[in-house]
Amino acid sequence: MLKINIENLTFSCIIGILDFERTNEQRVVINLSFEYFYNDKSKDFIDYSEVANFLETSMKERKFELIEDAILFLRKSLKQSYKIEKLWIKISKPDIMNNCIVSVEE
Repeated sequence: MLKINIENLTFSCIIGILDFERTNEQRVVINLSFEYFYNDKSKDFIDYSEVANFLETSMKERKFELIEDAILFLRKSLKQSYKIEKLWIKISKPDIMNNCIVSVEE
């Protein structure tokens, strides 16, 4: 079993329920890890760049209101697309508050 980590994937998108969050993009940071079985004979691997692109594209296109909904969608979609185990996702909104970084993780 191997583990893939995608750390500090950073981009801007529409996310949130406040009025200004629905009209202005804000910076989002995603950290994700999962395990999968790699077969060196068949070279059956998961392309981490494809996963990172999926995360960013999904967040930008879907314009989630809640981080929780984003995590549930991403988890379901990744598990349907790849044979992964022990998926962990953390989404942070580092600029939403002046004195802290807000995040939700699963």
